[in-house]
Amino acid sequence: METAPWVWVVVAIVVVALILVLLLTGKRRQAMQQKREESQREKAAEIRRDAQNVELDARENEARATRARADAEQAQVEAARLKQEADQKAANAQSLREDVARQSRKADAVDPDVRDDDVRDDGNPRGEREARGGAARADAARADADRENPRSGI
Repeated sequence: METAPWVWVVVAIVVVALILVLLLTGKRRQAMQQKREESQREKAAEIRRDAQNVELDARENEARATRARADAEQAQVEAARLKQEADQKAANAQSLREDVARQSRKADAVDPDVRDDDVRDDGNPRGEREARGGAARADAARADADRENPRSGI
């Protein structure tokens, strides 16, 4: 029966060894688990940073879009103002043309070379003379000067 105490000693050593192995592997698993969790936390923090960057980019794009809308609206206002200014200038030009036509008719009424039947003494209709404008008046003035002084054309 002497072998029985040795068996109990061996069994006790094996049990202690198993307990040590289980404790060591448990600690190692725990360490690996903590390492995995830390890695996951770091990855989550990186994902959050990326999400914040994307959010900032979205806000910047939104601000750019708002500025572009404001610029477009300003351009529309400016275009409307310029159109109104152009319309006003066109109306002023038309008014000036009417004044010129009225003055031309008044001059024709005073001019002895213009007959009452709207034909000048040189045979040109009055409307044609008005259409030619200043060039026709200059030609008529030269013709009058040539008639009065034949040597002035030389």
